[in-house]
Amino acid sequence: MKRLVILGSGESGTGAAILAKQKGYDVLVSDAGLIPEKYKEELNEYGIAYEEKQHTEELILNADEIIKSPGIPEKNELIKKIRSKGIHIISEIEFASRYTNAIKICITGTNGKTTTTSLIYHLMLQAGLNVGCGGNIGTSFARLVATENHDYYVLELSSFQLDDMYDFKAEIAILLNITPDHLDRYNYEIQNYTDAKFRIIQNQTEEDNFIYCSDDEIIMNNLSKHNIKARQIPFSLSKEFPIGAYINDDTMQIKINQSNQYSMLTSELALRGKHNTYNSMAAAIVGSVFNIRKDAIREALTSFQNVEHRLEKVAMVRGIEFINDSKATNVNSAWYALESMDKPVVWIAGGTDKGNDYTMLKELIKDKVRLIVCMGLDNHKLHEAFGKDVDMILNTTSAQEAVHVAYNLAKQGEAVLLSPACASFDLFKNYEDRGRQFKAAVRNL
Repeated sequence: MKRLVILGSGESGTGAAILAKQKGYDVLVSDAGLIPEKYKEELNEYGIAYEEKQHTEELILNADEIIKSPGIPEKNELIKKIRSKGIHIISEIEFASRYTNAIKICITGTNGKTTTTSLIYHLMLQAGLNVGCGGNIGTSFARLVATENHDYYVLELSSFQLDDMYDFKAEIAILLNITPDHLDRYNYEIQNYTDAKFRIIQNQTEEDNFIYCSDDEIIMNNLSKHNIKARQIPFSLSKEFPIGAYINDDTMQIKINQSNQYSMLTSELALRGKHNTYNSMAAAIVGSVFNIRKDAIREALTSFQNVEHRLEKVAMVRGIEFINDSKATNVNSAWYALESMDKPVVWIAGGTDKGNDYTMLKELIKDKVRLIVCMGLDNHKLHEAFGKDVDMILNTTSAQEAVHVAYNLAKQGEAVLLSPACASFDLFKNYEDRGRQFKAAVRNL
């Protein structure tokens, strides 16, 4: 019986443990922290051995193979010991892929992954396909394989998940964009991070499809560095292609081959903003690759409801629109949110700064933002960056206070946008907690 040790007990680790138990492995889940109660109950239910608040090395270093949580960095001392012993470390997606023959549609990129994943899932579900959705959002891939049986899986994949992927293959790989993020995990080298993202095309053959944004400079500069065997299908806001998707006169054109092409007005799309036009083009290409009916693709792209905490419309209170974009934990995400606004903005921003450079937001702030409400313990960088560009910047230290201040200062016809550009850990458990507290405060107005 092969011994499998799983480091980390979150959704990914627990899903992998359930699948491994099902497949007859001797499994141990080891977590340096506390195992959340809901996962502990599942591990008990399946009779899976676990330890918490420690990593017992003699129980770990006798493994035949190790699955590590995407959150554990390579510089971790235990990981170094495992590597020195020559024990193979894989990601949960690599493990899960051994036990399914389903077609995998995989989405990566610095921003827009969750929206695009959800949009493609919505489109395929509407078209009546037997499809599951998960990976870096919602349900882990391993849990899906263990507990459900689908012909297709739409998977959001982070660079951390791709780092420990070897034989896994995406039949459809989508690369949305690459901007500096998580560089602390990649020796502060953007090339290392880029290489991790490009692992999504690893093992692809001529039978597969690689869909990418041709307006992204880093992607375009790296295409020639890879031996890409899959059919390449680019998308762009400006360039026209014989095969691909592009915008021409406010119309989205999709061409997969001579007989498979159609168009729709960008004004019909459910999601607004340039970044969401990219996400919609990527989804439309996937629909066409699977020969989904044109009217079904059009219907899906016009009826989609955005995911929670991503440009989520919360409420209209006395003519003021409240929008929850708590998932914008970096400057790039906040740029996309601000760019999509078509009315004056009261911007709620701030939190744990990851070494942010706010320069790229300057023009948008001057153009669209009237007031900034800071929500964080240390807001001096926001004051320094934008003090001269807006009428007023105020400090608050809770979601409730931020919402009240924004509401009292906003004018009818304006939007109050929570798009923090920062992590949430100074005041909240995570970005979901921040978004939910924001929504609760709006509903209490």
